[in-house]
Amino acid sequence: MDLLIGDVFRNVGRVVPDRTAAVVGPRSITFGTIDRLANQMARVMQKRGVRHGDRVAVWSATNLDVIPLFAGLAKLGAVFAPMNPALSVDEAVETAAAARPALVVVDEGRVDAGAVAAKAGASLISLDQLVAASAAEDATDVDETLLSENDPHVIFFTSGSTGRPKGVVLTHRLNYLRTHPGGIFDPRGPMVCPFPLFHMAGWTISLQQWQARAPVVFVPPDAASICRAVERYRATRVYGIPAVWRRVLAYLETPEGAAHDLSTVTAADTGTSATPPQLLDALRAALPGARVRVFYGSTEAGGVAALEQDDLDRKPGRCGQPSPFVHVRIDDAGELWVRGPFVFDRYFEDDAATAEAIVDGWYRSGDLAEFDDEGYLSIVGRARDVIRTGGETVAPAEVEAVLTSCPGVADVAVVGVPNVEWGEVVCAVVVPDAGGSPPTLEDVRAYCTGRLATHKHPRRLAVLDAIPRTSPTNQVQRRLLVEMLS
Repeated sequence: MDLLIGDVFRNVGRVVPDRTAAVVGPRSITFGTIDRLANQMARVMQKRGVRHGDRVAVWSATNLDVIPLFAGLAKLGAVFAPMNPALSVDEAVETAAAARPALVVVDEGRVDAGAVAAKAGASLISLDQLVAASAAEDATDVDETLLSENDPHVIFFTSGSTGRPKGVVLTHRLNYLRTHPGGIFDPRGPMVCPFPLFHMAGWTISLQQWQARAPVVFVPPDAASICRAVERYRATRVYGIPAVWRRVLAYLETPEGAAHDLSTVTAADTGTSATPPQLLDALRAALPGARVRVFYGSTEAGGVAALEQDDLDRKPGRCGQPSPFVHVRIDDAGELWVRGPFVFDRYFEDDAATAEAIVDGWYRSGDLAEFDDEGYLSIVGRARDVIRTGGETVAPAEVEAVLTSCPGVADVAVVGVPNVEWGEVVCAVVVPDAGGSPPTLEDVRAYCTGRLATHKHPRRLAVLDAIPRTSPTNQVQRRLLVEMLS
């Protein structure tokens, strides 16, 4: 029997149809409604020419209507390709073109959506139009007989070292295995998710909850929204990156925050960037009934390692031992390689990037790592230039390409500088025009607005007389810059 994501929705929609599956703002949706709407949306997309293997790019903020669309595409055998709603038009055009979609689905109000779809050679429909058209369709199950568990299910786009979008292809089998709760469904309760629905983490958390027949509550990543959701829905689980947990902890120190009852939380998880022991100590003090854990992984590799609560004090600064079914090794250069059933197959239509990333079944993570004498893993740096900030990836070359034309800038380099809150922050190092005044950080961020997604905007600015570069290739000496700035 093939492991298919569509079957997740068929199963849970049949067994607990009236149970709440997801909440976004004031709206909620049950498992039975997701399953029914998925069939109807699949039929609408079939009528618009979407077939098995086609990509459907979804450019939308977190919206409850995206969930049955996600399920309908899984049943149809088409591929869900979400795009960051914060992308500029140029970035969206590039990402959509990389996906080569048959259809682009957008939320209301995206005035440039038509141009993005046209340049990608795709048709366009809004979520509202899709929902309206679905109401008249047959709600019985869609049976896609051509579908295999090894077919692509989702493509998540990340930034490579050049800034060009790289599509991480995840198959039905891979996503099913990554998110399966195990042979026994321990009661989970609701989970609060501050990740958006263009991000791999948002969908991984959701599928983990749905396979366990439990709800997920989507919230913005601000402390008040998270705490209100935990209290209202009596949530038992929350996953937040370190920057999000810092906001929550600061909020809990205020009179408004202290009034919230968070006693239902039994699992408080974190990861994606460096997690200092002081943060973990504060988290355990604020949520004494919760098990606190640190996770390490990536879109390409899934969950790689976990540090359990019992080891937090004994192994400060480490990210744990390899997860079940995961094999890891460190090469002679110190780079971590990962192998196992959770590792992705390929980058979409990018043989060169795939060949560089996957060697004899091993995924080269790009992270520099160390093991201690008990096999606990530490991430000590990046083997390549990609910046990891707040759970997102940023290519320095992409930001540099924009800032080279920023007024007042004669030369520029972009690096990731270690930061307690974000893991790394994007730092622009500029050489001002001769005889002129350098731009301010506010000037640089304003110039990036509309040209780059906000997570790529510099959070720090440094001014130098010259950018250190190699001879004769003139490459930026990024490690030297980071040492200087740190």
